[in-house]
Amino acid sequence: MDTTASGRAPVLQLKDIRKHFGGITAIENFALEIYPGEIVALVGDNGAGKSTLVKIVSGVHAPSSGTITMEGREVTMASATMARSHGIEVVYQDLALADQQTVYMNLFLGREPVNRFGLLDRRRMIDETDKLVKELDVRIPSVRATIRNLSGGQRQGVAIARATHWASKLILLDEPTAALGVSETAKVEETVRSLKQRNIGVLIISHSLDQVFRLADRICVLRRGRQIGIRNAAETDKNEIIAMITGLQH
Repeated sequence: MDTTASGRAPVLQLKDIRKHFGGITAIENFALEIYPGEIVALVGDNGAGKSTLVKIVSGVHAPSSGTITMEGREVTMASATMARSHGIEVVYQDLALADQQTVYMNLFLGREPVNRFGLLDRRRMIDETDKLVKELDVRIPSVRATIRNLSGGQRQGVAIARATHWASKLILLDEPTAALGVSETAKVEETVRSLKQRNIGVLIISHSLDQVFRLADRICVLRRGRQIGIRNAAETDKNEIIAMITGLQH
């Protein structure tokens, strides 16, 4: 089992991952480790296989072959529910928030706690949401606010807060700021950075290389389903990553 110099095991290890859809190979021979408190960016052009990989890790697609290991134990991600039971949460671009519901109800959507009378434990939901929103510095008017009344950045903050509440090991972020303006993007990036302190691994897909270099510890490049390479963000630059993404040398 791979460990870093500090002796920590990777929270997630993918080995020889392949995915075929009929005769089409979407992913071939993919390997990656993500460590606790590490942010890894997955980059590549449209159709490179980034979303397919996120779906494999989150249990939406089963890999055609290869192994997925969490903290040294091989696991099967046969469903999104199974991935969640392993401590993995996903924030998709479309957020999957319930517009008509409050922030605190969204945090517990489908996993609402009940009190001893079998009724929704609203007090607990409000308290836990309030505490988390403050810790992550998600700036919203109130945890009782309705989602539809929030800005795009505030909604994204809520979606990341929800993932943080339930993820014990890994959060996958698929283009978390694609629809946001500059200041809202900066706020969401701050929230993502704060996940490092919680020792959660983060895998982020982003089309913005500026964002990738602001957030990521390591950058993994995909091109047409093939893994081109992994670089430490501090030891590479945009030109090298662009050359890896496009296959054109600068």
